[in-house]
Amino acid sequence: MRVVSISVNGLKQAIENGFFEWLKNQDADVVCVQDHRMRAWEFDDPRYTPEGYEAYFIDGEENEQGSVGIYTRHFPKAIIYGFANEQADREGRFLQADFDKVSVACVLAPCALGQEDEPLGDTDETRLDHKDAFMQAFGLHMQKTLRKRRQFIFGANLQTAHHVTDTSPRYHKLDVSGFLPHERAWLDRLFEEMGCIDAFREINKEGNQFTWWPEWAEGWRKHAGWRTDYQLTTPGIRRRIEDAWIDDSTRFSDHAPVIVDYDIEIGF
Repeated sequence: MRVVSISVNGLKQAIENGFFEWLKNQDADVVCVQDHRMRAWEFDDPRYTPEGYEAYFIDGEENEQGSVGIYTRHFPKAIIYGFANEQADREGRFLQADFDKVSVACVLAPCALGQEDEPLGDTDETRLDHKDAFMQAFGLHMQKTLRKRRQFIFGANLQTAHHVTDTSPRYHKLDVSGFLPHERAWLDRLFEEMGCIDAFREINKEGNQFTWWPEWAEGWRKHAGWRTDYQLTTPGIRRRIEDAWIDDSTRFSDHAPVIVDYDIEIGF
């Protein structure tokens, strides 16, 4: 089974920039799409579903909140919209497809980079507070998930890099969301205490492996990035991870796709 995870920064623009042409050559079974910025009803239009795939998408109350979706070549047994967290579910940040032997979920964390102290709406909550609240809620969901016997894969843009090897050195001393000590400590707990697997790092230990670059880094991507996009798995999948890579040659988004091959039969 091949799973692709990609944060597209607006699906319509990504399609115009060649996303579907790229996808034709990937032989992907499941594609997790974050930050599509569309209304769910728009996916009734066949222009927004690549040939051979079924589309399942959830939107937020506002398009700029992002929202997530799943393209799959296999009919799922069930689709789960949200993870029972009111704020995250209103913003369309979680979608899960259950197949016979595995569940695949798509996740998008809020972004607070460069807007850490900006008030959110008419409340005293800042954008960093909002992101932290989501991460706490998602962490509790992951604790429950990791105790289940069923196996899970999460294609996730967590808007956070984990180790210094996951960001360009130029970012290491910046006091910005995405690489703050408490955000990285959350990932420590996820991987080291809860036992969640970072599928890409399970296979690929090389440096300069990034999935997101600021706009001004165009043209020299490999030297100015962050690895904020993940495929997270339950421990039972660790030995079934066959290959993992980042396609940083793509240009349909300022994120690059994370592609992982698993020794799992997805069909019935």
